[in-house]
Amino acid sequence: MKSTNFKQTLVYIKIFLSLILGLMSYMNFLACFITLNIYSGQVLHIYAENGKQMQSDRIYRFTLLFFLYMSQGIPFGFQATALPLMLRERNVPLALIGMSTLLSAPWMLKFLWAPIIDMKWNRSIGRRKTWIIPLQVLLITAIIFASKSIDISIYLLAVNILIMNIAAAAQDCAVDGLAVDILSENELGYGNSAQVVGYKAGMIISGGLLVWLSGFLGWSMQFVIMAVIAAIPLVLILFYKEKERVEIAHKTKLRFTQVLNILIDSLRKESARYFIFFILLYKSGEIMIDIMFKPFVFDSGFSVSSTGLWIGTYGMAASICGSIAGGVLASKQKPLNGLLYACILRLIPLICISVVSFIKPQAYHIILISLLEHFFGGMLTTAVFAFMMFNVDKIIGATHYTLFASIEVIGKSPGAALSGFVAQRFGYSACFITGTVISALVILLLPLYKRSLVKEI
Repeated sequence: MKSTNFKQTLVYIKIFLSLILGLMSYMNFLACFITLNIYSGQVLHIYAENGKQMQSDRIYRFTLLFFLYMSQGIPFGFQATALPLMLRERNVPLALIGMSTLLSAPWMLKFLWAPIIDMKWNRSIGRRKTWIIPLQVLLITAIIFASKSIDISIYLLAVNILIMNIAAAAQDCAVDGLAVDILSENELGYGNSAQVVGYKAGMIISGGLLVWLSGFLGWSMQFVIMAVIAAIPLVLILFYKEKERVEIAHKTKLRFTQVLNILIDSLRKESARYFIFFILLYKSGEIMIDIMFKPFVFDSGFSVSSTGLWIGTYGMAASICGSIAGGVLASKQKPLNGLLYACILRLIPLICISVVSFIKPQAYHIILISLLEHFFGGMLTTAVFAFMMFNVDKIIGATHYTLFASIEVIGKSPGAALSGFVAQRFGYSACFITGTVISALVILLLPLYKRSLVKEI
């Protein structure tokens, strides 16, 4: 028993170290090619590699986005991992534990309130701050009340978790709109690295690190720590001065018909149709492989604990590094070029998985492939999100981006659903090859998008 507990502790320590390494990599990424010099202890001068002075608010904006997206990942990570364990520990029936997934429904309904976030705001506060501040306060309040409701009623706890998800999902629309508003074209990659890495960090903290600490501190303290973390972006956004967009500087609201007409006009373009098809399909092949790769590893003779360590821990660390690399790629290249390169590189691990399915894999095969798959998968995700922001109409940034994000999520479902059928009927190799071919064919949509874009200019 002591040996088992010791091994579990080592696994969680590795998770913690992966998180720290990811956060350190992100901060190093923010400081990439930048030299900081402080004069008189007050004025911060930031110099890029080419010697030109940069605005210090660039770092502030990236840091703000990072912590805002981290606070959104906390409720989702808690519900996905921590909540089922907490409920089972309290002898809650499995049927109710399964139904607890419905608490994440607000994330699937974001598109319903995204237009409202674009339509109404208070100019004295700021277009996006009008929504972000109260929603962040609501999130923190729900977390605190959840800590008090644990020992009172699981149904009261469920209500508070639902409110946490409502606040985080609605705030996600506003933060996406803020990112669209404040990021220039060459900052989209860096900004989306902050988005992806921040969200993943929040999930790791609430679904991994704090679950481990709950064994020492208790579940209530986990919520307290979550509330403290969620308070960080609240402080940052309070001190951030939001600039008005020129297109809406004279307005305090947009009518729903205006939002809808702008959205419809943008979707009528031929390039928009190719782009929508791309974000709908680009993960279809990869998700087929991802879902079945874990059973393949287990069926190849490796233990569940080893699979979890290699794919869950090492893979997550590689995914965070890949997300950072994808942000750099998307910012250094044009968004379309960065996306194209990421798509091509993503094929490397998918091909490797297909090849290794024909042999008896060794441990180093699985570890190396998992690292490559998560690294290039994280790179592609960031590049896609940056390209999504590049394609939105900034006047309705929250609505437009939320629509793209919803399509991206929907596009993963068919591949995930079909993966088990294909693997069971035709074998792992057929499933992996099918997923690789689909991923390769989807790339052909990008030249079509580019050609139609040229015609529209």
